[in-house]
Amino acid sequence: VQLVESGGDSVQAGGSLTLSCKVSGYTVSRSCMAWFRQAPGKARVGVASIGGQGVARYADSVRGRFTISQANAENTLYLYLSSLKPEDTGMYYCASRSKFFCDSGWPRTGVYNYWGQGTQVTVSS
Repeated sequence: VQLVESGGDSVQAGGSLTLSCKVSGYTVSRSCMAWFRQAPGKARVGVASIGGQGVARYADSVRGRFTISQANAENTLYLYLSSLKPEDTGMYYCASRSKFFCDSGWPRTGVYNYWGQGTQVTVSS
């Protein structure tokens, strides 16, 4: 199993980005998958998740600004980031777990089986 993120960049506040997580070794649409963010010196926190049934969940800090989605034909997970703020700066990681549904425990890092290497997003004011 391999997860490879891309799309990180340096942008101005108010800008937008789309992050991608290309998955190999299993089917994205049949798993709970999530995006996490880790700011320098801080813990990794859950940003958004999407289950095999397509139901998305978001952290309060990004709801209404970020959108998580799956592209089944490409076996890829996406995160669209808009109205970016300096506090959105960090390394973004995608993760997957061997479970069809995401439950209320989705923000916990310990429930995920696989992780990508991360892609850096830097938002300047």
